[in-house]
Amino acid sequence: MNQALNNPITEDDIAHYLSNTPDFFQRHAELLAAVQFTSPHSNRAVGLQERQAEMLREKIKSLEQRIMEMIRHGSDNVMLSDRILRWARSLIMVSDFYAMPGVIEQDIQTQFSVPQVGLRLWGVATEYSGLTAAAEVSEDARVFASSLMEPFCGLNTGFEAVTWLEDPSTVTSLALIPLRGGAPASPAFGLLVLASPDPQRFHSGMGTDFLARIGELVSAALSRLK
Repeated sequence: MNQALNNPITEDDIAHYLSNTPDFFQRHAELLAAVQFTSPHSNRAVGLQERQAEMLREKIKSLEQRIMEMIRHGSDNVMLSDRILRWARSLIMVSDFYAMPGVIEQDIQTQFSVPQVGLRLWGVATEYSGLTAAAEVSEDARVFASSLMEPFCGLNTGFEAVTWLEDPSTVTSLALIPLRGGAPASPAFGLLVLASPDPQRFHSGMGTDFLARIGELVSAALSRLK
């Protein structure tokens, strides 16, 4: 008796007993009809079976939402992949290398609905030194571009690259994509800037795989200007 008082039965003990004694409700079937719950949907008392049915419907609804979200993301990825392929094809067809930087900026704005796009290159061949994209940039900007091992996404905190854009004052979020002609750790020869007035367009938590692919395509196209 004293031991029972000192060690009272807990809810975990009851749950453990019921889970390990499946025939309990066969011997006490009347409890299934007697147990009542308060429904979170109607605030009325419902039986165990009805509550189980409600929980099952909630689970099915949650799974349906997850499936729809997966389908939507899959469709978005397919559409984005198609855009990248169409854009890659247009880059291959550009024969005027002098026009290449402008074509890249315009195509990214059009294909991916980016409000502002900027581009700077350094170390280009002499015949391309007059390009706007080849305008002088600071050593700090070059070092920063080389330090990026993947695209940077986040809020505009006063990056020099923002000044390369047509309307810097409207930029709230941006993506900075380093351009490299060799190995991932090789020094950058340029920097691509995608900018938006929407603070959530390029946020720090977003995936950068597609931005990296864009950077690879731009790097391959513009490496012919070196």
